[in-house]
Amino acid sequence: MEAPALRVSVPATSANLGVGFDCLGIALDLRATFSFDFADSLVIDGCDPALAGDDNLVWTSYCDTCDRLGRSAAPLHITIDSPIPITGGLGSSSACVIAGIIAAQVLVGDGFNRADALEEAILIEGHPDNVAPALFGGLASSCITEDGRTIAIPHAISSVFHYVVMAPSYVVRTVKARKALPASYALRDIVTQMGRYATVINALETGNATLLGTACHDLIHEPYRAKLIPDHKTLKECALGNGASAFTISGSGSAMLAICAGRDAAERVAEAVHALMPNLWMKILPVDTRGTIVEVKR
Repeated sequence: MEAPALRVSVPATSANLGVGFDCLGIALDLRATFSFDFADSLVIDGCDPALAGDDNLVWTSYCDTCDRLGRSAAPLHITIDSPIPITGGLGSSSACVIAGIIAAQVLVGDGFNRADALEEAILIEGHPDNVAPALFGGLASSCITEDGRTIAIPHAISSVFHYVVMAPSYVVRTVKARKALPASYALRDIVTQMGRYATVINALETGNATLLGTACHDLIHEPYRAKLIPDHKTLKECALGNGASAFTISGSGSAMLAICAGRDAAERVAEAVHALMPNLWMKILPVDTRGTIVEVKR
């Protein structure tokens, strides 16, 4: 079979990591692959037929980027091969957005540009917490400058930690998850959160599991979003009770993440969770350090 004109591989991601609301995320070693060829009309394979129309997120991201590049959006045959659950929280939508952007850059633009892809993805997604680690790999924090630009900062990350990813079958809509948040916060909570945010980054960089467990307690979004995830309390108690260093909602849910110091600890947590909920989608994943991989047919 002839190779596609373009293949884009994007890792799953977990945003927020508890205390890093909307500005911290990590790439995980679970990859969605998107293949692109020119076609006479739009064809999308590999996803639910209900998602294979002209409102498909890969296609709309491609078209949006073509518009901003001032180029025509040529019809494509898109093939999607994604093991990332679409129930929410593990960056499935960010992977689609990034793939569509890169298809526009490579196939009708001037070539893959990671920094430009980040800016474009933020315009589409609205925030950088998933797209930055998906593009650059590893642990990434982001900040918005006074002139409105977004800076993504990659961080070294310890190989000590393994991540037990859990995805219930039900969906928590991002819009609903955002509406669950309060309109304002106490100054004391904001100051406390800022200190914990810096501490969690240091703990992930250095592999300090004790420090991670001490600092990874969110005040901004998890107390409110946890109410939207029926299994959150049960799974959190199970994971922490069986040796996880920290437990977070992944993105806005419904996926959740147990962060464990070492593979053995991760396996103990996974076994306990499986015994509790045998039908729950779950994987033990290391961090992905490669980010988005682009292969162009020569």
